[in-house]
Amino acid sequence: MPNGHILTPDIISRLNNLSLKARFVVEGFIVGLHKSPYHGFSVEFSEHRPYGAGDEIRHIDWKLWGKTDRFFIKQFEEETNLKSYLLLDQSLSMTYKSDKVSKLEYAQILAASLGYLMLKQQDAVGLTLFDDQIRVNIPPRSKRSHLNILLSRMQNINAGPETTIAPILHQTAESIKKRGLIILISDLFDDPEDVLTGLQHFRYKGHEVIVFHILDPQELSLDFSQRVRFRDLESGEEIITDPWHIQSDYQKSMKYFCNYFKSRCRQKNIDYVRLSTDTSLDMALSEYLMKRKRVG
Repeated sequence: MPNGHILTPDIISRLNNLSLKARFVVEGFIVGLHKSPYHGFSVEFSEHRPYGAGDEIRHIDWKLWGKTDRFFIKQFEEETNLKSYLLLDQSLSMTYKSDKVSKLEYAQILAASLGYLMLKQQDAVGLTLFDDQIRVNIPPRSKRSHLNILLSRMQNINAGPETTIAPILHQTAESIKKRGLIILISDLFDDPEDVLTGLQHFRYKGHEVIVFHILDPQELSLDFSQRVRFRDLESGEEIITDPWHIQSDYQKSMKYFCNYFKSRCRQKNIDYVRLSTDTSLDMALSEYLMKRKRVG
């Protein structure tokens, strides 16, 4: 992965504000792209497409041909513009952290970085913040100044009560009229079948979908060395246990939970990406760019 060593969540979380974090992630990622095999879908190509039969020669970008030895056509705004929708889960379960970065902070940095990258590519991006209901809904815009609006709302998130994903997905799917790219960022702690039905609603409407499944490393491993009091951040329910007694069964359950989402999403032609909060953010941006390239 390009430049992964400087894009770790721990390093990025030390920066002062979300705008600086997003810029640091995206600019560092782009520098890495120029030094890696990923260069083929670098951001500088976002306003071009390969030359094809029927294209007018006058639209060829000759400077780009000189750099790449390939013919690319300059695309006009109506050709390149894609409307993307960031759906960010701000429920209380997202506030969990076993180390320095919570799931919610990781999700904020990811969403901010994606927004920064999309607007850099002149795509329109909107934002929905939700828990058990939609708390913020900002329609997509492609102006650079729109980024400040998005970041301001993400910077001041107040975590809500509980996770209720499916109704939000259905409500949002019905409200979006034109085909776009839906990006769900959540820990998916809700009924899997309900969530998958909601995601399928977007596919039925013709949208492309990416799911970024955010989990804390301890939620995957349950690797505690002493007796622990566990408290459900949403219900407040508590239990005291010796984790090593249940660790094996727990890990099997979590593996099944993640693999179930992964396999069912694949069946529905939905991109599923599991991210631990200690995972470098360039992986997520790479997944987005590959999806963006396929969407066209």
